[in-house]
Amino acid sequence: MNSDVTDFASVAPAYPELVIAVGALVLVILGVIINKERSALISWLAVLLIAAAGVVALAMPADGVLFNGVFIADAFARYMKLLVLGGAALALILAMPNSVENGVHKFEYSILAVLATLGMMIMVSANDLMSLYIGLELQSLAAYVIAAIKTDDKRASEAGLKYFVLGALSSGMLLYGASLIYGFTGHTNLQEIVAAIAMEGRSVGLIFGMVFLLAGVAFKMSAVPFHMWTPDVYEGAPTPVTAFFAMAPKVAAMALMVRLVMDTFQPISSDWQQVVIFISIASMVLAAFAAIGQRSIKRLIAYSSIGHVGFALVGLSSGTQVGVEGVAIYMAIYLTMTVGLFACVLSLRTENGYVENIEDLAGAAQARPFVAAIMAILMFSLIGMPPLAGFFAKWHVFLAAIEANLYVLSVIGVLASAVSAYYYLRVVKTMYFDEPKATFAAVPNELTILLAISAFLIVTYYFSVGNALTNWAHIAAGSLF
Repeated sequence: MNSDVTDFASVAPAYPELVIAVGALVLVILGVIINKERSALISWLAVLLIAAAGVVALAMPADGVLFNGVFIADAFARYMKLLVLGGAALALILAMPNSVENGVHKFEYSILAVLATLGMMIMVSANDLMSLYIGLELQSLAAYVIAAIKTDDKRASEAGLKYFVLGALSSGMLLYGASLIYGFTGHTNLQEIVAAIAMEGRSVGLIFGMVFLLAGVAFKMSAVPFHMWTPDVYEGAPTPVTAFFAMAPKVAAMALMVRLVMDTFQPISSDWQQVVIFISIASMVLAAFAAIGQRSIKRLIAYSSIGHVGFALVGLSSGTQVGVEGVAIYMAIYLTMTVGLFACVLSLRTENGYVENIEDLAGAAQARPFVAAIMAILMFSLIGMPPLAGFFAKWHVFLAAIEANLYVLSVIGVLASAVSAYYYLRVVKTMYFDEPKATFAAVPNELTILLAISAFLIVTYYFSVGNALTNWAHIAAGSLF
């Protein structure tokens, strides 16, 4: 018995993943037993399960390398996992009001979201090309089903099919890159790959493998030129599903990208920096100009998320600890802004259903002044206007780039922010200055609470959580160096 206890204690760094895995199996059994009309109970149990995993990660912090080196737990992984868990739980809460109308009332939705969250956590802690792929595919397979979960909606089915086809393509690219890296280094463990590169130096095959591997990860974070699925899937999938895609998977993919380039490929930093800088510039510029002509709110959010991935990669392009800190801070603030943004979209519901086009927001300031005010605050924060949290997010990543002498990248980023102001401010103009076109329904209590919390954090960031988040990000980034 003592041996069993010792063995169980030895996997303490993986306790959060074990909680999620065992809990998901229990939820499957409960979902089958409980009447499907009571799926709200499964949703709340899923939220509690994710919260419990977060509490375990905070209350029992443990670092180490487990399972023959395929799993690593450190301060960086813990920080990113908490963001992933927070994003997943909030996305499930966003889905609860009017879940039947959105097609996410089935108990399978919550269980699939939990399994996708487990995959994301494995991605964050991946220390081997095999565990990296397992985590990524576990997240992806659940996401494909979630995208098409509203089976009576042709747009949702189309979104799920597009996501699946393009996701399969990206997985093939990632696997091809992984096979090249294994072929030229003889290892799949990320730490052993670092040692092999440091000893043998760079080769053409290794560079090709790195590019294909990073391309597969870039697809998961919707970075240009691997963004083609994002606008269509965001628009076609039910809005709560779109919210889920826009939050937790972005954080997990960014964490995986940071670990790969700052750890595994650190000896060839001059090579991966070129790739990351290109992706960053392409994402910022394309999103800034492509979003100008969008009429759909969800397509606008899709291009906005692409642009913000580009801004986060500005910090990573520096290849420094300050840059990684900037990325960690940026993803936390991005998560907060995205929660508030989708809470606003789901709150503005008319007799014709949820608002779909920007023109449908006309008169929202008169009918729902609280929601309109918070949405305006979020738009200004997304632009990066001081003293809102979005300004400090961009400040950290641009500061890292400037310290690394990446002046051209910083200037392009600032100009892209200026261009993006046009379509963000157009939303504010429509809400406050256009004539009302429809009557808005009452706002559910869950969404009102989320709106208030997100607005408070965005407005008071510098005075409330700014220092704590910066210190935490500093510790997380330091664990990679």
